Amino acid sequence: MPNYVIDYETLKNCTLLVAEDYKKDIRKIFTMSRMCNHLKELLVFFDTNIKNKEWHVSFNGLAFDSQITEFILRNRERLLLLSGEQVAMEVYAKSQSIINRQEEGLFNEFSEKDLKIKHLDVFKLNHWDNPAKRSSLKWIQYAMDWDNIIEMPIHHSTTITSWKEINTIIDYCCNDVKSTKRIMELSKDQIALRGSLSQEYNLPLYSASEPRISKELFMLFLSKKTGINKYELRQLRTNRDKIRVSELILPYTNFKTEIFKKLLDNFKEVIIDAKNTKGGFKYSLNYKGVKTDFGLGGVHGAIESGVYTASDGMIIMTSDVQSYYPNLAIKNKWSPAHLPQQEFCELYQWFFEERLKIPKKDPRNYVYKIILNSTYGLSNDKNCFLYDPEFTMRITINGQLSLMMLYEMLAEGIPNCKPLMQNTDGLEMMIPKEYKDKYLEICAEWEKITNLVLEHDEYKKLVIGDVNNYVAITTTDKTKCKGRFEFENLALHKNKSFLAIPKALFNYFVHGTLPEQSLAENNNIFDYCAGVKIKGDWKFQQICVRDGKLTKEDLQKTLRYYISNNGCKIIKTNTLDAREIQVESGKWLLTEMNKMIIHKDLQDYNIDLSYYTDKVYKEIANIIGNPHKQMSLF
Repeated sequence: MPNYVIDYETLKNCTLLVAEDYKKDIRKIFTMSRMCNHLKELLVFFDTNIKNKEWHVSFNGLAFDSQITEFILRNRERLLLLSGEQVAMEVYAKSQSIINRQEEGLFNEFSEKDLKIKHLDVFKLNHWDNPAKRSSLKWIQYAMDWDNIIEMPIHHSTTITSWKEINTIIDYCCNDVKSTKRIMELSKDQIALRGSLSQEYNLPLYSASEPRISKELFMLFLSKKTGINKYELRQLRTNRDKIRVSELILPYTNFKTEIFKKLLDNFKEVIIDAKNTKGGFKYSLNYKGVKTDFGLGGVHGAIESGVYTASDGMIIMTSDVQSYYPNLAIKNKWSPAHLPQQEFCELYQWFFEERLKIPKKDPRNYVYKIILNSTYGLSNDKNCFLYDPEFTMRITINGQLSLMMLYEMLAEGIPNCKPLMQNTDGLEMMIPKEYKDKYLEICAEWEKITNLVLEHDEYKKLVIGDVNNYVAITTTDKTKCKGRFEFENLALHKNKSFLAIPKALFNYFVHGTLPEQSLAENNNIFDYCAGVKIKGDWKFQQICVRDGKLTKEDLQKTLRYYISNNGCKIIKTNTLDAREIQVESGKWLLTEMNKMIIHKDLQDYNIDLSYYTDKVYKEIANIIGNPHKQMSLF
């Protein structure tokens, strides 16, 4: 059964739909304009979709494309009486209405369950509508190393008068459909999972983000367990004005050193504004050479930048708490105040225990992981039935304090212990090899106090930029890269700019390869590219010298570029006050590469390798510092 990846372009007097079979190179193009009217053919296509129960797939289609389709289907008789241009004008007016509804925060006019043609939205599925992950199709194209990330070249308010313009729009639309098809391919496991969940639980989860899956499934199970119907559960919340931290701290929380006793006292004095928990508490301490920062969300601390190697009788231990935040709630029988405590805790624990029984390759393991982690996060979401900020704060504050108890117990209990990092649910320490058993004994004692479980591993090297940027190498040669050092399997919403740099750093610190060699061997032009995007009262402009004259031209809102020997300067210009900021400050020249017409040998791009080499060596210098004071790298 064919399903179609679709995309509309709705201009003032031209509506165009491209639909491509998601498995085959079968493409259908429908245009309503001054030059032609394919409305009848489009309706036949839609009727076939409905008859055969075929789906449409799109990027942000639940909020836009499906709304246009539904509008056409519900107004078919009236639209059939109009010319192609008149149809396009009707659709254009509807498209602007749809956009205005979104800007006003209103729900879609046509709900997902009422659509005549079922719709899968890869934008919603990947949660790219979340403020922290918000991404346009152009940005995702950039993240996928798509050859063509050029934005729509004709403004939607333009009156279309020629086939040349229509063909330009068709080419643009076909490119977007192909890239959406690629996103679908990359998301196939997630789509299959949502399909099986939708069938098993009779829920519309095909386009659901992970938090929504968690919310819907937890609600379903809790409704069955408590007898409270889902509608009533959806209305429940616990709204608070103030949260007194002193009333939340677990009774076993205890410290021996004055520095941590003071930390505890400071936490106890905090009264949180429950309606705005962000930034409600900040505190820092320096213990055994490690600066550690505390807030309401978590703890973060790291020793000074450097390369720390297990040698000279020292080993590096890393210990993480198993499902830390969920288990804090489970073991201490916490629940949002408006939900039945026993049933909530039993259900939360059931998800945890069931996950332990299931192999990691089983999709259900992933589903239960989503539920365990998202349930905590959703407790601080005002739009969720789990909302109770006190429940959230119980977990995050006690999580920090309990981890600091372990930190203190190890640092005080093991001679010559050197703390390296602490981050939310775990810590790393360098200890004398002969004290490994003592380390594990202290950890077991902490587990007995807290009723939590630790998981341990050993690193042979830890390259630390800071707590969020590091490379860890286990004794079995597995590697973990975080922050600026990440370059593999990056989430598509993240900025993958200049991947040649973290790859060169990895090769240097892990394999001992000089940066010049790594860069010389990396022939992927996309690894030398960066992506930038702009919004609001700003625009990108390119300043070049052509034929002896200085030229300035506007560029699109999402850019891909690389550093070159003979490029231009690209600036951000404020359209209100004309302020200008260089995208890359200093002497560097940039070449915009939003469309790759032909793949060339790397040397033909005229890349300025000195930029990348300088960046790599600067990062190395930030980490190593004075090499005479550092341990041997290799």
